[in-house]
Amino acid sequence: MRRQKRGRSFPRAVVRLACGSLLLFAVALGVAAWAAEPHEMAGEMAGHGAGTAASTSFATMMQNAMMVMDGGMNGAPMTGDPDHDFAAMMIPHHQGAIDMAKAELLYGKNPVLRRLAQEIVVTQDSEITVMQRELQKQAGGGSH
Repeated sequence: MRRQKRGRSFPRAVVRLACGSLLLFAVALGVAAWAAEPHEMAGEMAGHGAGTAASTSFATMMQNAMMVMDGGMNGAPMTGDPDHDFAAMMIPHHQGAIDMAKAELLYGKNPVLRRLAQEIVVTQDSEITVMQRELQKQAGGGSH
């Protein structure tokens, strides 16, 4: 068991609280902006017949996220270079996870899962940025 030094737990807790609050604020702004945009949605998921409007909308968002993700992954240009191919496949995979997380943030009620969804939006968006940058470096002849 790891022991904490006296006097360090309060500042660390304050930092965690501040970071958590900032993360929640950033995600809330992003989700609000995203929710305000018009979105093309696929038809209702088969087998979900008599659900509420919210569950139908959630199911539709999840199905759409999966279809877009699968299409993006299947259409990713493969070059045979593991670094390129990894990034090319993971970008649509991460975007699919972000889209699913946004559906959870709009419709989910479980605070643990909502927090996880918030973290997915922030972390996977930043990872997409890193992978896009690395693909651009490769396309420009930069070294890995």
